[in-house]
Amino acid sequence: MTRPMTYVLIATASASLLMSCNKDDIIQSGESGNTPEGNFRPSLPTSSEMSTHVYEWTPAPGQFINESTMTESIAGELTPEAAAAWAEQRLSERLFVSLGAFGGYIVVGFDHSIPSSDGDYDFAIMGNSYFNTSSGTGGSNEPGIVYVMQDTNGNGKPDDTWYELRGSETEKEGTIQDYAVTYSRPDAPGLAVSWTDSQGNSGTVDYLGFVHKQDYYYPAWVKSDTYTLKGTCLAARTSQDTSSGLWNNSAFGWGYADNMGSDNISLSYGPQCNRFRISDAMNVDGSQARLAYIDFIKVQTGVNSKAGGLGEVSTEIFGFIDLSLAKQ
Repeated sequence: MTRPMTYVLIATASASLLMSCNKDDIIQSGESGNTPEGNFRPSLPTSSEMSTHVYEWTPAPGQFINESTMTESIAGELTPEAAAAWAEQRLSERLFVSLGAFGGYIVVGFDHSIPSSDGDYDFAIMGNSYFNTSSGTGGSNEPGIVYVMQDTNGNGKPDDTWYELRGSETEKEGTIQDYAVTYSRPDAPGLAVSWTDSQGNSGTVDYLGFVHKQDYYYPAWVKSDTYTLKGTCLAARTSQDTSSGLWNNSAFGWGYADNMGSDNISLSYGPQCNRFRISDAMNVDGSQARLAYIDFIKVQTGVNSKAGGLGEVSTEIFGFIDLSLAKQ
């Protein structure tokens, strides 16, 4: 049977993306620094400290995708717009949205610009990471790479340049820039999702029918039989305790969502929040981008790993907070 044409969710200078509100969708980092101050949108007394809109939710395959029990979803969103609207509703209730396996992402915006404090923490992202209660280490850490964008052209859409935020693993051995994974739709219900990557590897996102029984973990609104997600991939810290059999995903130093790093803080919004600095935004060459403010944030699952019966390592997000407006 002839398969539909594959589409690739990778930024190019000359092609627009299918299913995307953003022409630079999976770019690693930005190209230049400051933008005109005229596009800055100051906060008002009525402004929300939480993100107010989900522009796109394109997860990688995973156990929570198309799932209707734990996530209270319908039986699979059928369009990108419906998927984004569902994710927006979830975040408004501070319920989790899963990004699936490597490369899955969400793009959000606020009803105002977030100014840079030029070195202090500017915004936070709520996750559900934790340490092993007995050891104080290990546990569940599913790091999400964070990107920011200014509305340079002033059209209110995330279609300008993405800047990756520097983290503890930036430029370290084992961190892969421009890493890409292509996922393939299973041929029948109840099967694992196969993948191949840009390093010549292959594997599966396993089907966990004993707990997540939906027919497919491949997003229902992705119409092509394959799709590719690209971004920065960190070296996985997934391990299994030989005595107990328990799986652990150990924490990274700092700079990632859903991770018990040194930037973790407990706020009234939720017990696990990671804080981020706009001043950590990077140009393509790794130099500081020096952004005066941002308008959009993207988070993308940053590892390609799985932990036995726990399934794929997938970043989970509960909300985005402007710390300049936050109730501490």
